[in-house]
Amino acid sequence: MAEQLEFFPVQSPCRGICQSDERGFCRGCFRSRDERFNWQKMSDAEKQDVLRLCRQRLMRKLRANKPSPPEEPQQPSLF
Repeated sequence: MAEQLEFFPVQSPCRGICQSDERGFCRGCFRSRDERFNWQKMSDAEKQDVLRLCRQRLMRKLRANKPSPPEEPQQPSLF
């Protein structure tokens, strides 16, 4: 696959919510501790890979928190 040229540096995904969840990922940007601390040392390709991982972590969290649909319609009893 051909590598795409990058004209602008990859911006940090930090949202200013710097708290770790139970798995050690930031609740704001979904980066691991190492990914947050080493962001400035990473190449643009490494940063893009971290951003891809962050999107996957966000989607996994959204799927886990999504309520399951009720099995039966919630119709009130007529009796």
